[in-house]
Amino acid sequence: MVARSESRRRPLAAVPTITGTPRQPPSQHQLRGMDTDAVLDLGWGRLVFGQTFADPRRLVGTLRDEADGRRDICVYPRDPQVLVGLAPADLFLDPSLTFRLDLHRYRPRRELIPDVFVRTVTCPDDVAEVERIVRLAGMVPGDPATVWHNHSTRTVRYLVAEDRRSGRVVGTVTGVDHVRAFGDPEGGSSLWCLAAHPEEAPPGTGEALVRVLAERYLARGRSYLDLSVLHDNAPAIALYRKLGFRPVPALVVKCRNAVNAPLFTPAPPGLDRLGAGARLLADEALRRGVRVEVTDADRGEVRFTLGARSVLTCGSLPELTSAVALGRCEDQRVARRVAAGAGVRVLDGAPPPGEDVRVVVIDAEVVAAGVRRPAAVVGDGVSDLTTLVRRAARRRDRTTGGRSRLPLDDETAAAVARAGWAMDDVPPAGERIAVRPGTDDGGTVEDVTGRLHPEIAAAAVRAAAALGLPVAGLDLRVPDVEQPGHVLVGADPRPDLADHRLRPVAARFLDLLLPETRRR
Repeated sequence: MVARSESRRRPLAAVPTITGTPRQPPSQHQLRGMDTDAVLDLGWGRLVFGQTFADPRRLVGTLRDEADGRRDICVYPRDPQVLVGLAPADLFLDPSLTFRLDLHRYRPRRELIPDVFVRTVTCPDDVAEVERIVRLAGMVPGDPATVWHNHSTRTVRYLVAEDRRSGRVVGTVTGVDHVRAFGDPEGGSSLWCLAAHPEEAPPGTGEALVRVLAERYLARGRSYLDLSVLHDNAPAIALYRKLGFRPVPALVVKCRNAVNAPLFTPAPPGLDRLGAGARLLADEALRRGVRVEVTDADRGEVRFTLGARSVLTCGSLPELTSAVALGRCEDQRVARRVAAGAGVRVLDGAPPPGEDVRVVVIDAEVVAAGVRRPAAVVGDGVSDLTTLVRRAARRRDRTTGGRSRLPLDDETAAAVARAGWAMDDVPPAGERIAVRPGTDDGGTVEDVTGRLHPEIAAAAVRAAAALGLPVAGLDLRVPDVEQPGHVLVGADPRPDLADHRLRPVAARFLDLLLPETRRR
């Protein structure tokens, strides 16, 4: 069933009793006017409203109809243990907690959160930005066509947060109006897919998104705002409790599928000790039903096994890479000479002016490209540069799991001085200042895959083939990523795929190693 007509409205119950006390059977009076067997497609999967199903077997059948690559969620089932008992091989209880904000008790914040502006999605470009942020958060992105269709209704509300200093979208949240979706007699609503850019979002972005969504549903006369959060997501739970959310006894049922596999299968020993790049690959393998064995967590060494086939990889360096290819890359002069023999323009002397772009080639195909940027901070008009750098360093360390650090040392002070500032200066709000001389310490990678000129992409593929690298990170200096000019600087047989998580680098890597697991 799809969302109900915009013109239909239902009276609201004074106290939420159906979802607030799921073990107590609702009366016919409470159910009057509520649609039956209600399902809402959100693009990444369906919301299945369990309280609208009278027959548990019919509900199980609905959940079994889940499409490949989706993550359907059954919320408010009346007897979740019965559902799992009817289909134990297909369903499981999600290890999440349900929190509820009683909107009549909600109190707005007195001051606006600085540097954050929250608004509704207004164009397809906003939908693309939502997908980008969701991917960065490790969530399943929604189908753009479905998201745009839902946006045209009042049942689903998509909000984005902009950084006032840069104008860029740095956060997103989705809201569902239960009254519009199925005539909810409780007058409820729910929050889904809260995500913020791990490095660019100003402090308080998540709080701003939750507050604006709550205030919009309060203005509609809704009684509560619910959300589901994994039990071990301590930072999110702390935020929700701070805003007045309280736990309610509502469970969630999901399907046993590749996307949800980490939630119902034991993690291989050593998985949590892997670096970001190796973990990205291991998670993709687990989603495909591949056995993962961490053989050396410190080196990122992992063995993938499917049936009788076993493949070993050290980070993004698979055992398919030959010793000859590795030897060529140990001396970048040799690597450039080999690439030049294949017709690739290579660096000869000092690097020309331009940008450093890393092109990731997997199995003779360009999968991702990113421009490396030196670490920078953005002024807020209040904090001095020392405080801004320390704040950025903490965020960088947290978001990369210690993989990348931003030191506060003499090189940082020198880079700040070259920009015309001192460490105790307070830059104005919106002022962007580079704080490192290069891209190695605390630098970021801007995804430019969609803008990469075809000639640059072709040169990267030729270089990887000449070097004999099935997986390669090609470093090129280019005047403009959208123009054909380029020179090859070097080649990396073990590129850090975590820098390119916006693109399907892990999926293409597993396609190379275990092609039989490729998703058609």
